[in-house]
Amino acid sequence: MPEKTETILEHRLDAEGADHLLLAGVNDANLLELASTFGIRVVLRGDQMVLSGELSSVERAIPVGHHMVELARLRVPYDASDIGRFADDSRAQGETGLVAPDQEMRIALPGMRKVISPKTEGQRRYLGAIHENDVVIGIGPAGTGKTYLAVAAAVDALHKKRVKRIILARPAVEAGENLGFLPGDLQEKVDPYLRPLYDALEDMMPGERVRRALESRTIEIAPLAYMRGRTLSDAFVILDEAQNATTLQMKMFLTRLGLNSRVVITGDKTQIDLPRKEESGLLQVERILKGIGGIALIYLTGSDVIRHRLVKDIIRAYARDEGGDEE
Repeated sequence: MPEKTETILEHRLDAEGADHLLLAGVNDANLLELASTFGIRVVLRGDQMVLSGELSSVERAIPVGHHMVELARLRVPYDASDIGRFADDSRAQGETGLVAPDQEMRIALPGMRKVISPKTEGQRRYLGAIHENDVVIGIGPAGTGKTYLAVAAAVDALHKKRVKRIILARPAVEAGENLGFLPGDLQEKVDPYLRPLYDALEDMMPGERVRRALESRTIEIAPLAYMRGRTLSDAFVILDEAQNATTLQMKMFLTRLGLNSRVVITGDKTQIDLPRKEESGLLQVERILKGIGGIALIYLTGSDVIRHRLVKDIIRAYARDEGGDEE
């Protein structure tokens, strides 16, 4: 009996109005990644993206190709590393898993020629909650954009004069290393803990503008302990790595909330470095603040990871080994 052969198909997607450089990527990297992911041939011919190959493979690639074209039409940047995520989302949830760009969710960063927008449904809910609530608690694993999107929203609010300052805080908790043995004065000792906040900020504002804002204290980056005794009015306040804030520190932080202030709390319940996990303020607020108007609790999962494609698989592997979920 002869082997069954797969039907070869050529499908053309209308790419009129799409930015061809965004669509194809540098040296056609996006098209090559799409072709490799689905085992098909992909070329741009004028205003058409042509997908050719076995019927089943082309059918699976069509929603992803269509999504790429739509992003390129809206001038929403993406690169080859995103194609695998598009494919995973399409495979898991069909076309509904591919988040259509939302103009209202896009954040144009002044002076950076850069636009930030949610890349997954979880990120869309998270950013929407930040826009609509006074306090947002974002819980999820590394790489889901919890801190990055919060800092982007803070920079946007400052630029649009919705707040007068940004305050970024983190608990300075020793994760297997002794803070006392680090060289330098107190500020130099805690700076390594705050470095990820500087990195996010410097990715969204020109370096000179960041320096001036820090000098004028329009932007402040400090350990959580420095928040005690203050009232934070007209401010966008972010508490990062909140799983390492104790219950007393979390209560202190939340009661700093002043008039016209926004607070975003981010954390990963699987990365608690406190001596006793039950003392984590993040676990407590997750339990006691549900249902309060103006406070949103948003969960991000492994499907929202936007780092290297292997990060998602690593998170899932750890979740399986620990017998838990991907939160």
